[in-house]
Amino acid sequence: MVNVVALVIIGAAAGFLATRLMKIEADIPTTMFIGIVGALLGGLVLRLLLSVMGMLSGFVGAVLGAMLVIWLWQKYGRRR
Repeated sequence: MVNVVALVIIGAAAGFLATRLMKIEADIPTTMFIGIVGALLGGLVLRLLLSVMGMLSGFVGAVLGAMLVIWLWQKYGRRR
């Protein structure tokens, strides 16, 4: 029961943050749904990476993070 309540609270917060970052307007139930589904998918992917790849998952995460930084830099950093 506690896990479900925590999932709803974390999902609502994550959904709120994600909708603001992606600049979309959504009502509260949709925002909570987005957050809960995102939390489930993100948790599943993270657990899968950790169980399959072990320490190598840190490297994969670092590469993905670096790719995100490069994308953000290309999109917003190099304004001429």
